[in-house]
Amino acid sequence: GGVEEEETPLQRNLDRLGRRLAYVALGAAGIIAVFGLLLGRPPFLMLETAIALGVAAVPEGLPIVATIALARGMWLMAQRQAVINRLKAVETLGSTGTIMSDKTGTLTENRMTVRRLVTPGNDHQMGLQPGRTEPLESSEVPDDALARRMAEIGVLCSNASLGDIEEVGDEMGDPTEVALLEAGLGMGMTREELLEDRPEVREVSFDPEVMMMATFHRVNDACEVLVKGAPNAVLEACETVATADDGETELSDEERDRWRERARELAGDGYRLLAMADRQTNDVDAHPYQQLRLLGLVALFDPPRQGVKSSIDACQSAGIRVCMITGDRPDTAFAIGRQTGVIDDPGAGVISGSELKDIEKLSEEERQKVLRTQVFARVSPEQKLNLVSLFKDSGQTVAVTGDGVNDAPALKKADIGIAMGKRGTDAARQVADMILKDDAFSSIVAAVQQGRIIFDNIRKSVMFMLCTNLAEVMAVALAAFAHAPLPLRPLQILFLNVLTDVFPALALGVNRGSAKVMDRPPRDPGESVLTGNHWRSIAGWSSLMAGCVLTGLVTASLLGVGGGGGIPIPAGAVGEQQQLSIVTISFLTLAFGKLWFVLNLRDPGTTIFDNDVVRNHWVGAAVGLCIVLLLMAVYVPGLSHVLKTRPPGVTGWALILGLSAVPAVVGQAIRSIQSSKRLSEAP
Repeated sequence: GGVEEEETPLQRNLDRLGRRLAYVALGAAGIIAVFGLLLGRPPFLMLETAIALGVAAVPEGLPIVATIALARGMWLMAQRQAVINRLKAVETLGSTGTIMSDKTGTLTENRMTVRRLVTPGNDHQMGLQPGRTEPLESSEVPDDALARRMAEIGVLCSNASLGDIEEVGDEMGDPTEVALLEAGLGMGMTREELLEDRPEVREVSFDPEVMMMATFHRVNDACEVLVKGAPNAVLEACETVATADDGETELSDEERDRWRERARELAGDGYRLLAMADRQTNDVDAHPYQQLRLLGLVALFDPPRQGVKSSIDACQSAGIRVCMITGDRPDTAFAIGRQTGVIDDPGAGVISGSELKDIEKLSEEERQKVLRTQVFARVSPEQKLNLVSLFKDSGQTVAVTGDGVNDAPALKKADIGIAMGKRGTDAARQVADMILKDDAFSSIVAAVQQGRIIFDNIRKSVMFMLCTNLAEVMAVALAAFAHAPLPLRPLQILFLNVLTDVFPALALGVNRGSAKVMDRPPRDPGESVLTGNHWRSIAGWSSLMAGCVLTGLVTASLLGVGGGGGIPIPAGAVGEQQQLSIVTISFLTLAFGKLWFVLNLRDPGTTIFDNDVVRNHWVGAAVGLCIVLLLMAVYVPGLSHVLKTRPPGVTGWALILGLSAVPAVVGQAIRSIQSSKRLSEAP
């Protein structure tokens, strides 16, 4: 589906911030106008100034910046195989604290391969590769009638199809059954050929309750039952075990326990296991899971995806917990958890679906145990939904992956539902917030990183606009209260607000960000765009910039800088040209101070010449464009007449560039001190 056009929480927060600032700005503008009138200022000038300040103080560019940043983030995520269905997912990704991932196809390749055939007397290693269409060499085929019998059961007791065997990827059906068909093909047998000799007369579909599947086949005048399923379930249904000469002997309790132990050993190596059994009968309607003969175990392997371990390591470094949810048995799940890096503590445990009670009935100790666990095995869709609820109730922002119809409730319940694009059902994709086109876990990590970068970029843009806009208000307010000349004219305020503020803010909104964004824990989902520390920083920077502007105003007046071309005005010569020249200096001091101020918004821990702001070519282009606009405002006759500016001359430019650089110099010094402090505190 397409992207839902909805207002995201971040956009709502920005709108709320904008409305509050509008009230504050209107109040401040009204107070300045009243004070100006009481001090005898020209009424029309004060009215114009109040209106201009009211407009300037409100960062109306915020919605544009936020929308562009979010839209660009969606585009970048799509480039990394993550398609966003809902805009809110872009920002929510930045606060993700837990990722609950499926195993098969997300952490692993979803390309099952038969690696071992374990019969009562042998353990055959299979040299098969996924997608193989040629038979094995004769030396590679097990010389064992029981191994061949197990391969036949894998081929016949199946609903999968290899399609055109010359086309890799043309397979249909469960990956485990596809692997069994490929194993049969490697041993020189196909389903079609086997069915000619043993036509299927009945199928008992796989039942999650009994964990087995059976098919009945006509052989001459008799019937044979072929069964495959979970080892424990099949072992319970078997009364005998096959012998090397294709006979059978009683399956004692001790022998059954030895097979269980063998299954545990194989599962501990990361294999997915199936047990194979058969039975002869004359009754097509007979119970399929009684009086069976055990043939042995099939060990299949689904290798971890390339790069998945490094992706999980990146998540853990970023303070994001990765939980694996699988239908495999606990020992297999634990082994895969170790191989992929989900489990980094050898003493960590695995919780099985049978251990998960109703969430409402869990004690606090049991809840905490579940929240600490990173691998969940034999989990049903309902239990998966309950786990999502439990983690969300603990205050975490939860992302969940899924591909089936049964996963849809969990995907919908999660803060971010992530559907698989390749193997996902339509139901899963429709309710998901994000779709992975490549089904890869690494794409989730890339999306989380981009979500963090987007939030940081929007925060920087907001900081830039508020610091510079508040500096304008403070400079004019202080001048009005001090009965000094106003440092900015109304049209100059609007010129700065409409042109020179918007371009750098937009450029900051599309920063590429840094890889170090994943070196910190996720932010609190309830955290505001601007925290208390940010507001204190805004007040400090605004005061410093306003101070520089007023210093420029006063210094220009004392030096008598003015007149056409910046020629010093004789002491005592007071006139309109001098006033315009002085105001031009304060106007340009603020304008250039804003442009250099963007350098202060680099990430802590970066250097002056190597940081996200300097590397952002859009910032350089925005600053360059604004410099051209400011020079035009002074030197283009028509525009300078409207804005009431005059060329400041050499002395004036020296004053402008010196004072406008003060906030940037102070900011770089503070950032350097912060970086040194971080290095000294690093372990």
